[in-house]
Amino acid sequence: MKKQIIVIGAGVAGLSAGCYGQMNGYDVQIFEKDTQPGGLCTSWQRQGYTINGGLAMLAGSGPASSFYRLWQDLGVVPAIRMLDYECMIIVEGSAGKKLCLYNDVDRLHKHLLELAPEDKEIIDPFIKAIRTFSKYNLPIEKPQELMTFFDKMKMMLTHFPLIKAMTHWRKVPVIKFIESLKNPFLREAFYQARALFPDNLPMAALEMFLAWGNIKAAGFPEGGALKFARAMERRFLELGGIIHYNSRVEKVLVENGKAVGVKLAGGEAEHADFVISAADGHSTIFNMLEGKFINDRIRHIYDDYPVGPAVVMVALGVSRLFEELPHAAFGIVFKLPKMITIGGIEQQWLRPMIYNYDPSLSPPGKTLIRFVLPAEYDYWKVLSQDNARYQSEKKAIADKVVTLLELRFPGISKQVEILDVATPLTFERYTGNWRGSILGWDATTETFFMPLPKQLPGLENFYMAGHWVNPGAGVPGSALSGRAAIQHIKGGVVP
Repeated sequence: MKKQIIVIGAGVAGLSAGCYGQMNGYDVQIFEKDTQPGGLCTSWQRQGYTINGGLAMLAGSGPASSFYRLWQDLGVVPAIRMLDYECMIIVEGSAGKKLCLYNDVDRLHKHLLELAPEDKEIIDPFIKAIRTFSKYNLPIEKPQELMTFFDKMKMMLTHFPLIKAMTHWRKVPVIKFIESLKNPFLREAFYQARALFPDNLPMAALEMFLAWGNIKAAGFPEGGALKFARAMERRFLELGGIIHYNSRVEKVLVENGKAVGVKLAGGEAEHADFVISAADGHSTIFNMLEGKFINDRIRHIYDDYPVGPAVVMVALGVSRLFEELPHAAFGIVFKLPKMITIGGIEQQWLRPMIYNYDPSLSPPGKTLIRFVLPAEYDYWKVLSQDNARYQSEKKAIADKVVTLLELRFPGISKQVEILDVATPLTFERYTGNWRGSILGWDATTETFFMPLPKQLPGLENFYMAGHWVNPGAGVPGSALSGRAAIQHIKGGVVP
């Protein structure tokens, strides 16, 4: 008889664990609190527009990346067409100057030197790192904690230039790189592009993003994030897995120090040989397991690690095509005439993500625009205690964004057909993510690429997956963590 696995959560990590579990001879059931798969990797419909709620770019969208095999296994490629960008982000400064982080590394190198020849000594090593990351694929066959001494030695021998570059650049925070630039425009432009790369993100992360773009392996899944998640769901079901929607797990059942199943919110108990939680880390450890299986390290992580930023997402559907704009993964950034306050946070730059590269998200002749604005979770939590004030603030933010967008695109306010606003509480309510964080832990030079415990002390047959155990790894890292959970159960590499 096949051994049984229960997976909590049908997001990217949970679906990955489910697929790899089925592929490796287990019977897997996934229990999901929502009505559909994807978790944070989701989209929703509004009057003919598909509002893409996440997944701006997918590492591994092309065959030159080691992640491509992962997406093949999970049914994403070639089922979904991948759309390549011209650049990652565009920053528009004064006097017509623009910084374009082009995907093509040769074009990017030339562009940066034209903007700031005085920064050649800084630009050249940056470009060299992108070339190195383009040439060498990340070794992703095994999670670090399952690598043997010989695995590590082999990796050192075959990927030495990559490891050398990674070792150096993962210690350099983006803000330090920015502050080293001499050219005032380039320094300000990189600083304002930090919506793409927060201050303490290691430079290695930015260089990897650009390297994936350079090898055409950082595209956008046509149709948006939910279509992407549906492809993974379809693969899991084809492999014989079972998904239970509207099934919130309330508790992990434990007997004699072993996870033996789950208790649902309705009171039903489901049993299995192994349990994998691909749900929110805080809820898993402190609610489903009542904080009984922690040690000093786990307590330190949840007490002291910086939680990823909360955001307010404003989506617009507009009757306009934006054919004149390059296709940019993270949109354009432009400066406002003065400092303004949006949702309690002061800012002077605005970043619309303009989906002119995927017409399938909009009715003919129209375009989806999305803003991801910094937010304070506690600000919105207090507002939510008075629903009238909460709804009023959502409307005020949407109206302000349209007014500000008019400064860059005259006439656009009359072309707006839909407005949709999601707050940190929206993300918390639908996905269960702690404090509404869309990224889990903040990615810093201390946390990036440093996997956290996937098992808990004193508890056997239980594993965790998702961005709460892989800081900064995003969608690919979540998928890898789901696969890693099966590798832990099986004790090594999986097919």
